[in-house]
Amino acid sequence: MVGASGDQARKAQGDIMRIMLRAVLAVILALGVQVAARADGIAIVQAVEQASGVCNGPTAAEAFECAKDKCVAAGAAAREDCLEMTWCQSGWTVDVFMQSTEGPHWHEYHCGWSSRAEAEAAGDLACNPERKKQLMECATVQIYDPDGKALMEN
Repeated sequence: MVGASGDQARKAQGDIMRIMLRAVLAVILALGVQVAARADGIAIVQAVEQASGVCNGPTAAEAFECAKDKCVAAGAAAREDCLEMTWCQSGWTVDVFMQSTEGPHWHEYHCGWSSRAEAEAAGDLACNPERKKQLMECATVQIYDPDGKALMEN
């Protein structure tokens, strides 16, 4: 009789472990679906001294492909010239143009902001003269909403 109750206890423990494992697996799968649902974002590409492209997409790979198509359509000599600059998975994005006192210039992209006002403030901070003394020019040149829509006319 003692052996039978020991077997029953092990069976009960095994059943509990299986239930817990299924619950943990269900939680992991649910979180994975939520992360996948939030994967939408914008990709920014640039062909130096030629053109650029910005596109929204469900994944970075798809958004970059679309942005490269737009870059070529905007005047890039070749698709390979359209370099992947950034992938912004969520929020507002600011594009800041910077030029060194020695001549070279570039763009910095800051993303994930909760509002346009926050993105504008990030652009202002990026151009803070106390932080960027080596720059002869610094300015916010574009703000993108969470859907990748450009909001500034250039």
